[in-house]
Amino acid sequence: MKKSLGVSIGSSGRSSAPDDDDDETSKTAIATYQAREEEIERRKMEVRERVESQLTRAEEETKRLTQVWAELEELTDPMRKEVSNVRRRLELANRDLKSIQQICQKKEKEYKEAMDAFQEKSNERSQLTTALMELLNESEKFRMRKLEELSKIANLKPGNA
Repeated sequence: MKKSLGVSIGSSGRSSAPDDDDDETSKTAIATYQAREEEIERRKMEVRERVESQLTRAEEETKRLTQVWAELEELTDPMRKEVSNVRRRLELANRDLKSIQQICQKKEKEYKEAMDAFQEKSNERSQLTTALMELLNESEKFRMRKLEELSKIANLKPGNA
């Protein structure tokens, strides 16, 4: 510091001798400003810590809520997988059943047609058998009559001669 006329000039270019009060006031103001800055920084850190704490709690709560949601879903339908498998198998069985039913109906129709044809042929055979028996009976009767006639004729001849 330079001294001239009893006044010292500091690095700021201000005189410091008569203004010692100003210098003290300045130091106090700077100290107050620094204290306020430190207070602001401290409060900022406290707020940041509270926010981080709340975020952490919120994340934990979210995890818990997600877990509860999953358990609720399971509770809604605890056998969803099994039910899904059984439904899928039931649909396959229904498709197979429809196809088999169509085959069955076709075979039943063929069976009825075959049974009708069988009955018709069986009736025809019965009628033909009956007709054959009648013809055989008539033929036998006719032959017996002829034999009797021939026998009468043959009996008459030897006795007449």
